[in-house]
Amino acid sequence: MSGQSAVSAAKAALKSQAIELPSWAFGNSGTRFKVFAQPGVPRSPEEKLADAARVHAHTGVAPTVALHIPWDRVDDYATLAAYAGDLGLRLGAINSNVFQDDDYKLGSVAHPDAAVRRKALGHLLECVDIMDATGSRDLKLWFADGTNYPGQDDISARQGRLAEALSAVYERLGDDQRMLLEYKLFEPAFYATDVPDWGTAYAHCLRLGPKAQVVVDTGHHAPGTNIEFIVAMLLREGKLGGFDFNSRFYADDDLMVGAADPFQLFRIMYEVVHGGGLDAGIAFMLDQCHNIEEKIPAIIRSVMNVQEATAKALLVDGDALARAQQEGDVLGANAVLMDAYNTDVRPLVAEVRDELGADADPVAAYRSSGYGQKIVADRVGGTQAGWGA
Repeated sequence: MSGQSAVSAAKAALKSQAIELPSWAFGNSGTRFKVFAQPGVPRSPEEKLADAARVHAHTGVAPTVALHIPWDRVDDYATLAAYAGDLGLRLGAINSNVFQDDDYKLGSVAHPDAAVRRKALGHLLECVDIMDATGSRDLKLWFADGTNYPGQDDISARQGRLAEALSAVYERLGDDQRMLLEYKLFEPAFYATDVPDWGTAYAHCLRLGPKAQVVVDTGHHAPGTNIEFIVAMLLREGKLGGFDFNSRFYADDDLMVGAADPFQLFRIMYEVVHGGGLDAGIAFMLDQCHNIEEKIPAIIRSVMNVQEATAKALLVDGDALARAQQEGDVLGANAVLMDAYNTDVRPLVAEVRDELGADADPVAAYRSSGYGQKIVADRVGGTQAGWGA
């Protein structure tokens, strides 16, 4: 493919890319020691959607918003979906919460007490009901379940309880709905986490069937883990359902995408592009907690970082890379990737946004819009949204 053809193809792919925003990223968040409040933070799901619409207006590629239940609970979800539509948005994944209740101290769906397991399952099924009302495709499942001490519970029995709950949820899904199972290396369980890695998540999803797929949270891995290998394997098996994009230095830091290791983000996106993932219905979701920085411009920056990593991945010369690999040209093959990574794609992505009717420089456009000052002035009183609200 000629250079100009490659650029045209990259622009077309970038225009079709959709990055899902997390409602909770617009609320107050913090560390394990304190949640830091900011002026202008949303007080309701509707105000979260209004902020998300501002991100989409400036970037052109963030048309859906994931909800977290019960943090985004409303009386009428169909009305909330209609409100999102009026803002030019759609409601995306429904995220369940079976980790912020005293009953879940020893687990939720894997808890040794059957009554607690029934309560947790009831919430998961309620989330599917909400999906029916919002028109959402994906149910995202993350479990804090696990143990802190050897002997605390039966490891195998917990896997059986987990499988039983997942099966019940799977059977409740509609024909066009999916369940996305997320894994996490540790935290809050420190001895044995019930879904600690992609292999465990994959095994459960494989047993369940085609509507069950794995979510890769880029902050949920041990240092040095080759995340792009995991991505490539799940793509090969048709089990990569989505991403929770964020960045980390040490553990589950939930920093802006690409902040710690932009080269890793590029490598991940190369495997997505190479494996046909841009056309595979994968959910490209952000999952972040903006503790000290302003919410909206930070989210805009993350969207831009994903776009730029995708653009670089799309510019990899696949023919040259394949030749170098076939010839055993180690340095040549690496150079092909590095050439793409070192390309300044910001002008290209700015053109894409301009052609989409968005802003070439979204952060500057947001700053000049006055929206940040307006929400600070308007959102006085009430209870700000945040962790648990």
